[in-house]
Amino acid sequence: MKWSGRFNGYSKEAFRKDIVAGCIVGIVAIPLGMAFAIASGVKPEYGLYTTIIAGILISLLGGSRFQIGGPTGAFIPILLAIVMQYGYENLLIAGFLGGIILVLMGVFKLGALIKFIPRPVTIGFTAGIAVTIFSGQIASFLGLQNMERHEYFYDSMKEIVLRLPSLNIYSILIASICLAALIVTPRVLPKVPGSLVGIILSTLVAVWLFPDKVATIGSAYGAIPASLPNIHGLDLSWDRITAMIQPALVIALLGSIESLLSAVVADGMGGSRHNSNRELIGQGIANIVTPFFGGIPATGAIARTATNIKNGAVSPMSGIIHGFFVLLIVILFAPYASAIPLASMAPILMMVAWNMSERKAFAALVKARTSDSIVLVLTFLLTVFTTLTIAVEVGLIVAVLLFIKRMSEMLTVRKVLPDFSSSKAKVSADIVSAEHDCPQCSIFTVEGPLFFGASQSFAAFSDWIESGHQLKSVILRMRNVPFMDTTGEAHLMDLIKRLQHLGVTVHVTSLRAQPRRLLTKTGGLQLIGEEHLFEHTGEAINAALSNLNKDHCLGCRHFAFRECAELCGVNPREAAYPSPTAKPASRMTRTVLKD
Repeated sequence: MKWSGRFNGYSKEAFRKDIVAGCIVGIVAIPLGMAFAIASGVKPEYGLYTTIIAGILISLLGGSRFQIGGPTGAFIPILLAIVMQYGYENLLIAGFLGGIILVLMGVFKLGALIKFIPRPVTIGFTAGIAVTIFSGQIASFLGLQNMERHEYFYDSMKEIVLRLPSLNIYSILIASICLAALIVTPRVLPKVPGSLVGIILSTLVAVWLFPDKVATIGSAYGAIPASLPNIHGLDLSWDRITAMIQPALVIALLGSIESLLSAVVADGMGGSRHNSNRELIGQGIANIVTPFFGGIPATGAIARTATNIKNGAVSPMSGIIHGFFVLLIVILFAPYASAIPLASMAPILMMVAWNMSERKAFAALVKARTSDSIVLVLTFLLTVFTTLTIAVEVGLIVAVLLFIKRMSEMLTVRKVLPDFSSSKAKVSADIVSAEHDCPQCSIFTVEGPLFFGASQSFAAFSDWIESGHQLKSVILRMRNVPFMDTTGEAHLMDLIKRLQHLGVTVHVTSLRAQPRRLLTKTGGLQLIGEEHLFEHTGEAINAALSNLNKDHCLGCRHFAFRECAELCGVNPREAAYPSPTAKPASRMTRTVLKD
């Protein structure tokens, strides 16, 4: 998607709609920007600077028509942990490095890889982040005093319990007023941002009725400057870069996930189609530039993006306007923000946490009681009680291991024979029995991916197949093997070599494209021999029967093939062919690879 393409046919009417949408989103973004910054352990103005700079650049350079960028709730636990462990200046360095990583991800077209993160992992860490945000606002809601910030959930909850005697009834009242406004406003005035109404109403009550009774932004952080800060450099020494590269990777990973999820939501609501790699580049540039203005890491904001679309946005211009609108408000009204009570911010963030919690999807996955439920709960608990990095790493590893287990269970090998009750004599596993099973020629249908996860099962099959001492030919039907890796190829070749060493001829039928390409590269096809490759099972059977030991056929009464009567010297009318309901000889003859 070319940048100019997003403005094709742009008109004055479209610009008017973008102005309206941009201003409304700007109104929504102001209290959220301050609240996210405070919850992340930095001054509220840094959230506003991020909203302005990152918001403009993401809309200008990103790959989504309607994306609104800025500080988001998902970043709160990560940024707070970085600030507590490394300090604010190092947070800026981490954000800068995270931006570089995002740009590289876009340049090398890694945007599509984000889609491969399992849904239980994303829902798990999103719900975990929501719990962390919500619990982190309890102290401000209750007005607890002398609170110490802690990186981990358990320590934070312990601190709240210890400080409960210091709760402030005025803070609870102010927070309750804001919370009521957040709940009632969307029902009564759906076009008016509830967070703005809540902050204004609760601030007026605090100023007029309870002056100096509750902590405010001014008393905790000082006055908010009525301008952008001067550009200042970052201490990009090698020691700091190496120290912050891991936090930067976490910022880049979460930022890419959040921004692309938001872009997908925007596509669904606005009928557009985003460019994921361009979106990562735009997000990266925004995060590279923002730290020089004191801003914190930013990404696509799903709620603000949805608000942008619902209010009639036409192009990325609405996001650019939203950034300049916030700048105008900062210049004109920043001094008044000092009177906002911290208790007014708490319910806003609690509501953000509630909305982002994915509670319905979480409950549905838990009720399903599948392996995905394990991944979900594990990722959620690790996000809450440890760190997001550990949660995502462990969640991905467990998800991959469980996926490998499921895929390995899909690989089955069934011993089959032609079913003469069928008009086309198709092969069937149901007719194989102790009384109906050719001792010299075995046919096996292999189904499922033949890869490293199924190697143990295939090895068990290999050991069993060699137990047939009279075997002269083995036919492997491979039509239902869609994929083969080098481990699976090695086990297949090992089986063929062992059988060939015993004098058994191996025929392979219906080999699909990917396994054929791999066997060509590894020399496997040369080992099998082109003369032993067939498209149809009937052709392979004809070749195998020509290789039988005719002396062993004399006296045999299995009649596995139509040709058996003639080979045994019996009148075809006297040959007894089993019905499809014949009892199988054993579990192994029917399904070999379940062990």
